Amino acid sequence: MEILVAVIAFAGALLAAVAAGALIHRLRDEPEGWLVAWTVAVVGLCLSLLVIGIGYLAGFGGVTFRIYQVTGSLVAPLWLAIGLVQLLSEKVPPRFLAWLLGGALTFVSVVIMVWDPLKTEDMSKSLPPGSAHWNVFPGYLLTGAHVVSLLVMLAMLVVAGVKWRNGDEYDTDNLHATVVVVPSGLALIGALRFAVAPLFTTALLAVAAAAVWYTVLRPLAPYEDDDEDDFDDDRDTRSSRREERSQRREERPMPRAERPMALDEHRMTPGERPMFRDEVPPQGGRRGAPEPVPAADPPPAPPRRASGLGDLVAEYRAGDEGHRQREVDYAARMAAPLDDGPSTGYIMNGAPSMSPPPPPPAPATGAIFPGADLFSPAQQQPGSGRPAPGIYGMLTVFTIMDGAGDAFDRLAEATVEAVRRGEPDTLVYVCHAVKSAPLQRIVYELYRDEVAYRDHQRQPHVERFVNERQAMVLATNVIELDVNAAKVVPLPTVGY
Repeated sequence: MEILVAVIAFAGALLAAVAAGALIHRLRDEPEGWLVAWTVAVVGLCLSLLVIGIGYLAGFGGVTFRIYQVTGSLVAPLWLAIGLVQLLSEKVPPRFLAWLLGGALTFVSVVIMVWDPLKTEDMSKSLPPGSAHWNVFPGYLLTGAHVVSLLVMLAMLVVAGVKWRNGDEYDTDNLHATVVVVPSGLALIGALRFAVAPLFTTALLAVAAAAVWYTVLRPLAPYEDDDEDDFDDDRDTRSSRREERSQRREERPMPRAERPMALDEHRMTPGERPMFRDEVPPQGGRRGAPEPVPAADPPPAPPRRASGLGDLVAEYRAGDEGHRQREVDYAARMAAPLDDGPSTGYIMNGAPSMSPPPPPPAPATGAIFPGADLFSPAQQQPGSGRPAPGIYGMLTVFTIMDGAGDAFDRLAEATVEAVRRGEPDTLVYVCHAVKSAPLQRIVYELYRDEVAYRDHQRQPHVERFVNERQAMVLATNVIELDVNAAKVVPLPTVGY
């Protein structure tokens, strides 16, 4: 039996030495706290197994007993627990506290266990139990170290499980490593605290070293990019797992299910049309297929490119009525008409009407009114004059959710129809689809003045549009504009 235990001890010592070498090699590229702690634990296991093998061949003495107890019974389980804290804690205070308490307990215990006299040094070739040779203080220190290690390991197992439930692939790997290390550590503590067969205790020491080696090679192995060259000379500059995790979290887009929802937001399916809040749903109480938008002209529209519309009024200007007050010439707005014709910039005022050839069918890009219907004659300017200083402009860039483009455009069409019919002071309301970015809509808006803008903001169809589009818009960017110079003519349009 002694020969079998010695062979197992030497084989375990060799395995622990290989594991320690792998940990030290990993430390050169990735100086993580958990690697340092587990390197200390594996070196302790290696020394403990080595002296067990020597003791079973040549007999135990005071020196071999102390080395076995300090390294295998004290250092190995305690620093396995400290390594788990370093691995699972994302904040600095818990990691620092683990270093401080673990280092202090290890230092004090080692000093006492090395210098405190033993009860007896009469030992044989069998593995000597610690309780039969230690005095009061070393025995209490070992008991305290074992209790602390036990509680920390169990707590870290619970923490790893909680993080895994709502975590990412890093949390999955951390749980995998914890599930491997904790049972081996708990079994080791039990074998050292209670009277078990020496063969079983020796095997558990070797299993603990193998468990650490496995976790470093498998679940806690460095993450490699798919396109990384295996022969890259920059591999020595690899970032730590914690840094890689932060980078991947920043690069990964937020899932739709994790994005905050508005109180009235509705999870739409592909092809589903958003509904206004006061719209009556079809039979069955479910939002149905898209319904036709009321047409401006009786003839149906030819096929055209999908268009979008944007207005960030409620989010950007809500509650800020007095942001940029300007002087408004109310007398000019009420003045008597002079003549007909548009005047929005460098357009000939009062020129003879000429009937241009009918334009070819073109895609609708928003809504713009004929000049005589849009612009008050009192605001007309000479052909070379500047636009009125009170004109208020806005440019909005919408980034919509993937798959929500058609639904957004249908909602925009319903809103633009209401703007076209009921907002004469909205001078320009144009939406552009970006050819190189299918998920973007760029909206250009001009209002006669800020009063007209605030009137537009209070319209029911604008409030509906703002509320209903929240489920489709991922991001917005708003730029307020002043008009320095302009040329605006009615765009070629087709019926809806």
